[in-house]
Amino acid sequence: MRSTSRNARGNFDWLLILIYMALVGIGWVNIYSASIDPSGVADFFDLSNLYTKQLLFIGLSLLLIIFILSLEAKFFERFASLIYVVSILSLLGLFVFGKNISGATSWYSFGSFGLQPSEFAKAATALALAKYLSDIQTDVKSFTHQFRAFIIIALPAICIVPQPDPGSALVYAAFFFPLYREGLSGIYLIIGSITIALFVLTLAFGPLYIIAAIVLIALILLIKNRKKRFGKRYFYMLPVVAILFVFSVNYIFQNVFEQRHRDRFNVVLGKDVDMKSIGYNTYQSEIAIGNGGLTGKGFLKGTQTKGNFVPEQHTDYIFSTVGEEWGFLGSTLVIFLFVALMLRIIILSERQKNQFSRIYGYSIAGILFIHFLVNIGMVTGVFPTVGIPLPFFSYGGSGLWGFTILLFIFIKLDSNRVNEW
Repeated sequence: MRSTSRNARGNFDWLLILIYMALVGIGWVNIYSASIDPSGVADFFDLSNLYTKQLLFIGLSLLLIIFILSLEAKFFERFASLIYVVSILSLLGLFVFGKNISGATSWYSFGSFGLQPSEFAKAATALALAKYLSDIQTDVKSFTHQFRAFIIIALPAICIVPQPDPGSALVYAAFFFPLYREGLSGIYLIIGSITIALFVLTLAFGPLYIIAAIVLIALILLIKNRKKRFGKRYFYMLPVVAILFVFSVNYIFQNVFEQRHRDRFNVVLGKDVDMKSIGYNTYQSEIAIGNGGLTGKGFLKGTQTKGNFVPEQHTDYIFSTVGEEWGFLGSTLVIFLFVALMLRIIILSERQKNQFSRIYGYSIAGILFIHFLVNIGMVTGVFPTVGIPLPFFSYGGSGLWGFTILLFIFIKLDSNRVNEW
C-alpha cells in the first residue's frame, strides 16, 4: 500500500522538496528586502535589480530540477568519474580564462552574468567520492584507500585555494563526514580538533599559558595511569609534539596567513579591532541582528538593512536581514528549516540499500552543515569572515544552482530506493 502511494507521488521525498522551496522562497524575500531601492522607483522586471536576477536564477533552477529528475538514477553513478574530471578541468581553466572579481579569479564571465565552477565542484566531488568508496566495497581502514579518498577530496580544494578562495576550499572538510560513516578512524577527528583548539587558544592567550596547561594535563594523566605498563611513551611523545606545534603557531600566523586573514582572526579574538575597516561587516551585522529583538522590525523596516550599513548583505550576510526584520522567531524558523533539511537527508541516507547513494547523501549533509555553521557563525561574529554563502538563501546563480544540483541528485537517487518506509 505504501509502495503504491509513493509511486503515485513520483517516488520523490516531498518533505525535502518542500523544505527546499521554503528556504529558496524565504531567501528571495530577504534578498528583495536587502537590495530594493528605498525610493521604490525601480522597475521590478529590470534585470539590473538583484532580486529580479535572483528570480531568474530560481526559474532556471526549476529547469535544472526537471532535467536531473528526468535522468536515470544510475546515470550519476555511471558517469561520476567523468563529471569529476570535467569539474577539475573547469577549476584549472580559471587560471587562464577566469575573471577577477573582488580580488578572486573564481568566475567565468558571460556578459553581465558569471559562473563560479567551485559551486558545482562540490557535487562532482561528492559523486566521485561516493563512486570510489562504493567500488572498493570495504570500510575505509587501509592507508591506501584513505590516501586515495583524500586525493579525491583534496584536488578541487588545491585548485580553489590559489584563486584565492580559502572559504570555498574550507568546505571540503565536510567530506570527512561520509568517510567516518564508512569506517574512517576517529583519531583523525581528534587530532584535527586538538590542532585547531591549540592554534586558536595560542593566539588568544599566548604560548606560555598553553604550554603550561599541556604540561599540567600530561602530568595529571601520567600520575593517573602510572600503574599501566603500556602506552606510557605516548604521554611523553604527544605533549612534546603539542608543545612544538604551539611554538610554531605565531610563525604560521605571521608568515603563512595573509594580512586580511590575520585581521579577521584578531576581530573574532577581540584584538586590534578596527570597526571602520576589517571588523566593519561583522560589527554592523551584529547590530542588525540585535535590532531585531524577539519578533523583528518587520518586512522592509530594518534600519540597518534599509540604510545599507551591512556590506554584501544580499550575499554572505543575508542572515543579518532575517535577524533584523524577522527577529529571534524568524531566525529560529530559518535555523529549524536547515536543521530539518540536514536531518532528513541523514535519515534517508541511512535507509539506502545502495552504498553509493548513502555516501553521497552523507556528503551533501556535511557540505550543507559546514556552509550553515560557518555562515551563521560568521554573521554573528563567532567565526572569522571567510566568504561562505548560506545555502539556498544568499544571492547568486552559481550558488543556488550548485546547491540545487547537490540536493536533487540525492532526491533522484532516493527515489530509486527499493526498501519502503
